[in-house]
Amino acid sequence: MNDSLSRRACLGALAGGVMSAQTRPGRRSRPNIVVIVSDDQGYGDLSCYDHKPEVKTPNLDRLASRGVRFSNGYAGAYVCAPTRAAVMTGRYQQRFGFYTASDSRAGLPLSEITIADLLRRQGYATGAFGKWHLGIEPPYHPRRRGFDEFYGFLGHGAHDYFNLRRGEPHNSIYRNDQVIDDTGYLTDNLGREAVSFIDRHRTRPFFLYLPFNAVHFPLQAPEQDIRKHDTGNAKRDTYLAMLDHMDRAVGHVLEAIERHGLDSSTLILFFSDNGGARNNLANNGPLRDYKHSVYEGGIRVPFMMSWPDRLPRNIVSHEQVMTFDVLPTACAAAGVPLPKDRVYDGRDMLPAVLGKTTAPLHESLFWDGDEGRRAARIGRWKLVDNRGKIELYDLEKDRGEQNDLSGQHPDVTARLRDAFSTWRKAMAPRIRQPGGRRA
Repeated sequence: MNDSLSRRACLGALAGGVMSAQTRPGRRSRPNIVVIVSDDQGYGDLSCYDHKPEVKTPNLDRLASRGVRFSNGYAGAYVCAPTRAAVMTGRYQQRFGFYTASDSRAGLPLSEITIADLLRRQGYATGAFGKWHLGIEPPYHPRRRGFDEFYGFLGHGAHDYFNLRRGEPHNSIYRNDQVIDDTGYLTDNLGREAVSFIDRHRTRPFFLYLPFNAVHFPLQAPEQDIRKHDTGNAKRDTYLAMLDHMDRAVGHVLEAIERHGLDSSTLILFFSDNGGARNNLANNGPLRDYKHSVYEGGIRVPFMMSWPDRLPRNIVSHEQVMTFDVLPTACAAAGVPLPKDRVYDGRDMLPAVLGKTTAPLHESLFWDGDEGRRAARIGRWKLVDNRGKIELYDLEKDRGEQNDLSGQHPDVTARLRDAFSTWRKAMAPRIRQPGGRRA
């Protein structure tokens, strides 16, 4: 029996045992849903993934041990905002013209329905705590996009971790619709707000969206935490201290869920919004390149999912998944139907993880930031197009993308180029033209 068939058989057996847990007394009919996003985190910067000895993320490891860790988890883009647009909508963000980070200044189009919209309509309490990056004008704020509560900042990409005083509207800290002054360390505050939300909504289903800005530049952490690390590089030490704070904040969220007896009936998803960034000294392990690149280091990310009532524990899935799968998965888990008036590119990941599928979740995946960097993956094969320079890689044998096979497999190269071209023609033009004009 080959590896993939063996894995599916094993998961099918696990699923049979796990499914019996659904009938036990006290199980909620609808799960709580928690989506946690890290920012610019390296593929090698979790200790449950390939990592260097200095990396220790015990709380994220605990999440992985309670569920599924994906080895082929992808961000929808090589920069922050477009991935977030895909997470919110369950669609290729290019379908509505959201290609790159600066498109966030135009905002997530008001024609789009968010995951928070869908869940709130079904009675979920909804809260967002962290980096929004999907529009800075009032109609695009989180509270107008399905969220009952918001604490965080609107954009653009980075935020000072210590200076939480009022400033420019886009960079101030908001509580709901009001700009506030706050103190403390921003990562810790986001964990605090998330725990408060859980405590206040523990008796009803809730959707918690926790998009950290950690470990995005600027490199800032309390000095006493930086001194706990000694890699020989002060910047890397600061990055690791920032990672420690984010991991602890995740731990506080897990503890709050457990304290209220909600751990078995809570679906939790965690991933980074793109590959690790070079300027914050992230480590992408065996993957090539960094954020801003369509090589694997720019788009393959740590990606985990836990739901003890339904999913097996402590397994690795090699299924190719993408961040736009979050919305369909969450809605399927909650029994929320998807609107019929639009295309959803994301897929429910649960059947694939439970061994109930025979075909890949995605036949193909595509990336394009409308900046000359494009990629397509179909099965084992990946096409990279860097401003017309075409490369082909066999990711099953070469996940580090060291051996360009485009000359040896021109037929495969042509097939992936045609697939990308067909996909791209179905996408919309950019919503924000270079120079700042909306299209």
